[in-house]
Amino acid sequence: MSALDIPRPAWMGEDLVMLEEQAERFMTSELAPQIDKWHEAGLMDRSAWTKLGEAGLLCAGIPEEYGGAGGSFAHETVINLAFAHSGLDSIGAPLHSGIVAPYILRYGTEEQKKRWLPKLATGELVGAIAMSEPGAGSDLQGIKTSAKKSGNGYVLNGSKTFITNGQHADLIIVVAKTDPTAGAKGISLMVVEAADAPGFRRGRKLKKLGMDWADTSELFFEDVKLPAEALLGTQEGQGFVQLMSDLPQERLIVATAAIGMIERALALTVDYVKERKAFGKAILDFQNTQFTLAECKSEATIGRVFHDHCVERHIGGGLDTVTASMAKYWLTDLQNKIVDACLQLFGGYGYMDEYPISRMYRDARVQRIYAGTNEIMKLVIARSL
Repeated sequence: MSALDIPRPAWMGEDLVMLEEQAERFMTSELAPQIDKWHEAGLMDRSAWTKLGEAGLLCAGIPEEYGGAGGSFAHETVINLAFAHSGLDSIGAPLHSGIVAPYILRYGTEEQKKRWLPKLATGELVGAIAMSEPGAGSDLQGIKTSAKKSGNGYVLNGSKTFITNGQHADLIIVVAKTDPTAGAKGISLMVVEAADAPGFRRGRKLKKLGMDWADTSELFFEDVKLPAEALLGTQEGQGFVQLMSDLPQERLIVATAAIGMIERALALTVDYVKERKAFGKAILDFQNTQFTLAECKSEATIGRVFHDHCVERHIGGGLDTVTASMAKYWLTDLQNKIVDACLQLFGGYGYMDEYPISRMYRDARVQRIYAGTNEIMKLVIARSL
């Protein structure tokens, strides 16, 4: 769903066009009809993960030898755009497939990859990454969660908050300090299998301004005994470097969600103003409407071209953290601006919960906060000057 008239980017070949059509068809028929139910319940059904796995829409960028589809980040991007175009803005699958699984693929041992990746690809396991704490958000070096050596393994203690997929997660990558005296070099990534972790407890499913059916949660770890192989990789103290290395992809995933929602908001608004009448004529016939949508379409086109440029660079291995930060900050700011303008054109109906534009308005706001606040993005960019 898009109101933009621009050519397909060079990286999007015929196979990706077919994937986009398949993904949007599946999501529109199988998942989107459940949104109202999930909205009322405040939680997505766990069965949706299995359906996504059966449809081949999880871990598309993971090699076939580990149970994935053997694609690239381009395949993940097309699927993530389909989520946004279908109104599935609260779904945690982009994090599961594009952040959790790649950490295991890039930094895990061969045994860890074979153990966890196939189950993430089928949806048997739902992945989460636990970074933020009540007292530490963007400042990861300020975390208190610890993983202390104990015999041949570790004992994990700490609490995490704002964790996407927290209520459903079976496999949780926990950012912890293995050496509290070493600063960033003392941080490691520990993998917790929730079904076999006495002392692990899920806290509240957090009530939020938007993203209401996303299972954002508190997680607690109280003397959780972990085996030595729970350490992601083979060496302690690599966690901060691993996290920083994957930031461009994480921020690009957020930018993809932003441009996807922008395109959907514009398409829905154009349809609405063509049909809705005021003072005897369609709302689109008023010059104010035309000028507003002309501005939105122009800026959205610029945003989509920049987004596609970043995707192409990332596929080729050339997307740096600064450019990814530009994409994340600028596109999420634009997302909020355009959705707000579109809601205004809906008038009073735009404020009603049953209209998708109302939910988009709420769901868009967090995009400027997570994956590093937009203020942090500007700091990263400023350091490159």
